[in-house]
Amino acid sequence: MRSTPKKMSEEDNRWLKALFEMATDGIVTISLQGIIENVNLAVCELFGYKREELCGQKVKMLMGNHDRMYHDEYLERYQRTREPHIIGIGREVTGRRKNGEEFPLRLAISEVKLDDQIIYLGMLHDLTDYKRAQERVAQLNSELETKVQDRTATLRRREKELQQALGKERELNELKSRFLSMASHEFKTPLSTILSSVELIEHYREAQQERKREKHIGRIKDAVNQLIDVLNDFLSLSKLEQGKVEVSPRVTDLRSIISTSVESSEGQLKEGQHVVLDLAPEPGLIMTDAKLLRHVLVNLISNAAKYSSPGMGITIASGRRGKDFFISIIDQGIGIPAEDQAYLFDRFFRARNVENVKGTGLGLNIVSHYVQLLGGKIEFTSEVDSGSTFTIVLPAIIDK
Repeated sequence: MRSTPKKMSEEDNRWLKALFEMATDGIVTISLQGIIENVNLAVCELFGYKREELCGQKVKMLMGNHDRMYHDEYLERYQRTREPHIIGIGREVTGRRKNGEEFPLRLAISEVKLDDQIIYLGMLHDLTDYKRAQERVAQLNSELETKVQDRTATLRRREKELQQALGKERELNELKSRFLSMASHEFKTPLSTILSSVELIEHYREAQQERKREKHIGRIKDAVNQLIDVLNDFLSLSKLEQGKVEVSPRVTDLRSIISTSVESSEGQLKEGQHVVLDLAPEPGLIMTDAKLLRHVLVNLISNAAKYSSPGMGITIASGRRGKDFFISIIDQGIGIPAEDQAYLFDRFFRARNVENVKGTGLGLNIVSHYVQLLGGKIEFTSEVDSGSTFTIVLPAIIDK
């Protein structure tokens, strides 16, 4: 036997009424005929009406010209066909204030059954500030695009002047062209993110908007870290060209180097990605520059994560190969087209299937130089859509 639902107490009614009135978004209840039955204070403030001016009136008085014209037809069609166009879906519409001003708002309407009565409950959220912020971000992006284009044009002019003055060879000109293209993209994207996030943060001043502020602060931090990575690649390349990279080999534990390299790369892993270690018992101790080797491993692990989908595993294997030892980083990512593999370690080169993935085209070039400084070599195998394996081979001088 089903129990009869309890009627709400006076205390419950007071709480419900308080919540109704205190809501920051507008709330309006509407009859099946589209007549306003009740509104909260937020609706009055949003549209500039008093409550008594609204109750008993058609709700379409709050709508822009287009929706006002077709509102009755919407209601009749829904009640006849039960096919929702707004009810139960929600969408962006145009509101109309008492003074005739129209403005954007988000409208969500639900059908509510109360005992033997059916009403419609509408939630209204003013999108004016959001739209202004969107327009401002679009304007900033347009201005930034213009500035980048102007500066890129200036750089290209200076490049041409330098070429004429110094008589550079064709190979150098091609390298510079790649650099300009890469630098324009790698700096423009994070700077655009920083500018747009800063602009949006200025609009989130209320205490309840703290989560939105934290979201954009996180985007700014990520963009700054991206710029730092690009600059670090440039600094590493500069040191290599000037012969300022010093190699300081010391006896160190191979497992420790691999472990710390994995830890340093964790921030680069996508959702669900994980690293599996398949390390042979030997070699144990090796004579190498731990800092350079760690830089090599972090770069290769980060690449494996970057060019693999979320949830895919990355395997690191190590062991002996005759008198040498090896470390392999194996992924199941997008792979490298066969026609691009001969140029993979060239400066600024990026394979044709990674256009939408951030990168400078310097990482593998720097890695190959570091491996050579360590007295070893780097090998790889790859197949498109099946993944890649990069293997570092170094002399195993100590294997206790």
